[in-house]
Amino acid sequence: MATADNKNSFLKKIIKIILAFGPGIFAIGYTIGTGSVTSMIVAGSKFNMQLLWVLLLSCLFSGVLMFAYGNYGLITGDTALYGFKKHLKYGKALAILIIIGITFGQWNSLMGILGISSNIIYEILAINFEGLSDHKYGIVLTIAVIIIVVFYLLMLIGKYSFFEKILVIFVTLMGFSFIFSLYFVNPLPNDVVKGLMPTIPDVPGGKMLVAAFVGTTMAAATFLSRPLFVQGKGWTLKNLKQQKRDSIVASILIFIISGTIMAVAAGALFYEGKEVTHVIDMANTLEPVAGKWAVTIFFFGALSAGLSSIFPCLLIAPLLLADYQSGKLDTNSKQFRIVTFIACLVALIGPAFGANPIEIQILSQVFNVFVLPAVILGIILLVNNKKVMKDYKTSIWVNVGLYAAMFFSLVISFNGIVALTEYF
Repeated sequence: MATADNKNSFLKKIIKIILAFGPGIFAIGYTIGTGSVTSMIVAGSKFNMQLLWVLLLSCLFSGVLMFAYGNYGLITGDTALYGFKKHLKYGKALAILIIIGITFGQWNSLMGILGISSNIIYEILAINFEGLSDHKYGIVLTIAVIIIVVFYLLMLIGKYSFFEKILVIFVTLMGFSFIFSLYFVNPLPNDVVKGLMPTIPDVPGGKMLVAAFVGTTMAAATFLSRPLFVQGKGWTLKNLKQQKRDSIVASILIFIISGTIMAVAAGALFYEGKEVTHVIDMANTLEPVAGKWAVTIFFFGALSAGLSSIFPCLLIAPLLLADYQSGKLDTNSKQFRIVTFIACLVALIGPAFGANPIEIQILSQVFNVFVLPAVILGIILLVNNKKVMKDYKTSIWVNVGLYAAMFFSLVISFNGIVALTEYF
């Protein structure tokens, strides 16, 4: 009896720790979606662990940017775009540019996310029920419509704590699914070490994947939304240390989960000479070594990743507009309902035209890098303005991190332009 009580007590403690996780859960939800999963699997299958260094740098700079934006929000009480408009000389134009750029990237990403999630559910059904292959288009489109309608209805409930709890469930399932998958396959330790040495694969698609990596891991939406989610959590100046810890933990978890996905793909596919071009190929990541049961678990992780990204992607446009207008997000407003409804319609474009969701997803991640330098420049100017920061001094190490992130984002943006010109 005592053993059962101890087990229940231990389980309650774990659940309490997971639910206590702060706004960082949104960072993980934004970052590790099907875009990240797709990029990591394609990279692992094509290039082994060669792009691990890109992931490491992206996560490092993501942690710095989350911390800087979170501190700015707690100290000033302002949100990001509202702060740009209020305090920067050309802040209004910068804010509008950022809203357009991020919304375009996130809505494109939403098409890929919905397409991949619908295809994953279809593939799970096809594994268990024969004869569905003749009706793939209709089934995938029907699943996509059901998913987006359900999520839109959930959005109308509109409370921060509600969104946070659902994301906690999806992110936890996703993390455990991928880490469990790593038990079946893993890359050679030597390849992991080599992957930390900066190199860009000199093959068609190499530059594209580097840009996609940064676009999905250093997601501008993650940092811009940070002050709003910090406010939604009810944090104040007393929570500065907690905000710092939350940023660090979020960036570490993003690196661990993303690296695990890449390692699974490298261990299962790269050594076999197989590549991923369609959603069903992702099943091949585990089937040769672990059978259909493990494939279902891996798909379940990928599906959790997709569903955990739909909420943040639907939220981003109304969130940015509210940020720009007043710094407050009203999830019960008419504007919120209309903008999220438009986002839902955009999400259905990919499945409706039967487009390859993997190509859509990688391209959308590349577009995300172009707005990143503007987002980093804005926060550098704000956190170093003594009047704005109320005499709070930003440390030299945070500034070094921000300027390094700026340089990195400019290099990757240039790389992204080269990649797109080669692609088109």
